[in-house]
Amino acid sequence: DGAYDLILMDVQMPVMNGRDAARQIRKSGRDYVRNIPIYAMTADAFAEDVQACIDAGMDGHLSKPIDVKKICEVLRTIKDNKEREE
Repeated sequence: DGAYDLILMDVQMPVMNGRDAARQIRKSGRDYVRNIPIYAMTADAFAEDVQACIDAGMDGHLSKPIDVKKICEVLRTIKDNKEREE
């Protein structure tokens, strides 16, 4: 375990949308999998879209087009949290 530190989840996937995929991940029987940070990456940026992602178990939302500064902030936060846990 520990192979992944973050999931950047596309919300509009063809077979299972990203919100449903996040719900499935959060139901995992494995603590490591269940606790991986998940951030939505989508052009759906209205407040209700952001809230739907949070309600599905995602940790945050990054709207498209992607803002590199925001991605760097997320990565820095994930790294800092991981270092605190170790």
